[in-house]
Amino acid sequence: MKIKKTYSFAFWTSLYFTLFSIIIILCTVYFFSIFSIKLQYIFIYAAAIFAFSFFIIQYRLEKFIYQRIKKIYDNVSILDSSDLNKTAITSDIETLSREVQKFAEYKQLQINDLNQRENYRREFLGNISHELKTPLFTVQGYLLTLADGAIDDKLIRLKYIDRANKGVDRLIAIVKDLDLISKLESADLNLNKQPFNVIKLIQDVFDLLEMKAKKRDVSLLFNKIYDFPIMAIGDIERIEQVLINLVVNSIKYGKIGGTTIVSVELYGDHKLLIKITDDGEGIKEKHQARLFERFYRVDKSRSREQGGSGLGLSIVKHIIEAHGETIFVKSEYKKGSEFSFTLEKVE
Repeated sequence: MKIKKTYSFAFWTSLYFTLFSIIIILCTVYFFSIFSIKLQYIFIYAAAIFAFSFFIIQYRLEKFIYQRIKKIYDNVSILDSSDLNKTAITSDIETLSREVQKFAEYKQLQINDLNQRENYRREFLGNISHELKTPLFTVQGYLLTLADGAIDDKLIRLKYIDRANKGVDRLIAIVKDLDLISKLESADLNLNKQPFNVIKLIQDVFDLLEMKAKKRDVSLLFNKIYDFPIMAIGDIERIEQVLINLVVNSIKYGKIGGTTIVSVELYGDHKLLIKITDDGEGIKEKHQARLFERFYRVDKSRSREQGGSGLGLSIVKHIIEAHGETIFVKSEYKKGSEFSFTLEKVE
């Protein structure tokens, strides 16, 4: 068993002190010619001095170190100071250094995390400012043009009012999406979970987005023929929203004349995995970790040209997580992307 470093220090200090005391005693005996003192008494005296000084030094050293270490622990909050009463205090500076090092590394991770969050916050504020500013200025421009006299021209009036209305619609869409995310984050959105046919829901989404897909000549297909219903449990309206957002993204960012394939397969014993795969540009790996952030866009200029609030994937993630499920993304640049999410299967 390793001897405490305080014991080692106390031992050698007491030994030096005892030797010094013996030398003083021997010098005194020689100087005053007191030769009647027996040598064994001198050894007993030396042993007493050693023992007394050892325990005094050890006690004071531990008390001193205890107070200092306790103060350090209190200041840096590595441990609850009450923990120090449960274990003996030593002068093992290496152990203390390791604890302080752990604390410093933990705090550095926290600082890095806070810096990253601050960067995301700054970027988020810049993005939301841009997203709101663009339609606001558009609407303002059309209204000011109409106010300056263009309202007298019927054709211009109708055209500008229609364009201003589109700008307002985009603003409303952004606000609605932000409100939905807020509710999802605060768990203020009540999910109406019930069994539903996943295959039918996907087909309904295909029918709904058929015209949008035709504009880019994108084919919406199942990976195979599903002869029987596949039942899952969830809020059908919210899951439909998830599917719409993911399929719309596959149409937007898939290649013209490409294909979007949706598949449903088993995932473990009690889950289903719904996959939406496209053959578009794909997403570089450096962007994949941030895809589900609000307003995060891989290609900002192209994404804004495509329209949308920039909140689609963030909403998807929140809805899936509100169901207690998981969403995945796989993508290879220039080869396409695959978004998938789990749902509880009806047994």
